[in-house]
Amino acid sequence: MTKIEKSRVLITGAASGLGRRMARGVAERGGHPILWDLDGNGLETLQREIGGDSFVCDVSDREAVYRLAKEVGPVDILINNAGVVSGERFLDIPDGKIERSLAVNTLALFWTTKAFLPSMIERGRGHLVTIASAAGLIGVSKLTDYAASKFAAVGLDESLRVELDKAATGVRTTLVCPYFTDTGMFEGVKTRFSFLLPILDEAKVSEKTLWAIERNRARLYLPRMVYTIPLLRLLPVSWFDAIAGFMGINVSMDKFVKRR
Repeated sequence: MTKIEKSRVLITGAASGLGRRMARGVAERGGHPILWDLDGNGLETLQREIGGDSFVCDVSDREAVYRLAKEVGPVDILINNAGVVSGERFLDIPDGKIERSLAVNTLALFWTTKAFLPSMIERGRGHLVTIASAAGLIGVSKLTDYAASKFAAVGLDESLRVELDKAATGVRTTLVCPYFTDTGMFEGVKTRFSFLLPILDEAKVSEKTLWAIERNRARLYLPRMVYTIPLLRLLPVSWFDAIAGFMGINVSMDKFVKRR
């Protein structure tokens, strides 16, 4: 079991959405939230509400992450939650947005983990949490850069998990792959069969994630239907694509509304 109570828990992308909700959950459990985000005003508001520490940080900036990590000191739980999405067809995505997606959704995981993992190994305990996505398990139309970044996040978690276990470090990992969640990040997305693939409630995803951390669950897919994706990959590609099409996965982003 991983105790959140009295633990120092660093959450990236903490000023809004799922990050903010998890920060509140950590505080409610008696943990010490350490909040990172680019939105200084959002951080200040949240810190007044729940306490803890807050730092403005662009997690895609490697040197900024390393510098700030020294100021923060050791943490017990690192929740890599910060993420961005472009939501455009491949040829319509500006190069800068592709680079930003990979920098925030993938490379930032390397920088934060490299910054805080050594002290976890030294103490023989710690927990690394990767908030990926169901799009890290199945490609989706109009999410090429996002899916690519999340596939990479899933691979990083899996490789790191076995590496840490092989070295008997005592550091645990949890991978979270939720379907579309009502955080505002995917405003306008639709689902064809809501009883199988519902748009997830932010509060429930947060609670389930903290539950998985406390129980040292290595993997959490939401909803349960997402667990069938690896099995569906055993089918011929044409069948796999046809099932995804029937489920409405590749039209889900058609009415996506970009954030201003």
